[in-house]
Amino acid sequence: MKLKNKVAVVTGGAMGNGQGIVEVFLKYGAKVIVLDSSETLDSSLSKLKDKGYDVIGCNVDIRDKNKLDIIAKKICKFCPHIDVLVNNAGVCRLMSFKDMTDELRDFQFDININGTWNVTKAFVPYMGGDKPSSIINLSSVTGPMVADSGEVAYATTKAALIGFTKGLAAELVHNNIRVNAIMPGYIMTPMVENMAKESNPDNPQSVIDGIAKGIPMGRLGTVQELGELAAFLASDESSYITGQGIVIDGASTLPETNTMGV
Repeated sequence: MKLKNKVAVVTGGAMGNGQGIVEVFLKYGAKVIVLDSSETLDSSLSKLKDKGYDVIGCNVDIRDKNKLDIIAKKICKFCPHIDVLVNNAGVCRLMSFKDMTDELRDFQFDININGTWNVTKAFVPYMGGDKPSSIINLSSVTGPMVADSGEVAYATTKAALIGFTKGLAAELVHNNIRVNAIMPGYIMTPMVENMAKESNPDNPQSVIDGIAKGIPMGRLGTVQELGELAAFLASDESSYITGQGIVIDGASTLPETNTMGV
């Protein structure tokens, strides 16, 4: 129960990576507050409450700075100290740089970068101090390390989150707040399923199979595996780690080539 008595806020926690993080946090004893604008929020929370978990949710678009400020104040009336903040909410839309519209570019920038900034700005005043806190940003190997065609906007946002993580870590270290980033490779999530459909509408499973073939471990990761890494970074077990981007990708970024070697 390494997260017992800790209060965690998780954005985008109704599905995908966020849902995996929420479930693992609850398993380890945390009280979790989910911020999400997904239609699946209520059903996701109901399933968790049926299991006896202590979880609540707030329907909010993280682009809405004013609403986030209001929600943070309301939450912190009942939970004066936030121990963990996970900036997980994010979107990806594949399109070539040539064809990418300003609207679609800004949609990704506004959620992945500005939304993360907004949430952090709203909750940092209730973190750190006498009790240590941890901020975990969901970046990616896409952007900082690798990229595929059609991912220019998405890769830009995820690379930006590494800079955000390092800059914020340097500022908040003296306020007893650690800041780290998780850099996933391919995890089996609804986002990956949608990207596969965009890549090959007629046979998206072939895209998933192709991804798995290029990963040395031979498979995509699970949201539970990512949740376990997040729980480590949220816990006191990682008390000497800050300002880092930690890769979880089944070694997909390890090979120099897919053909050379014995």
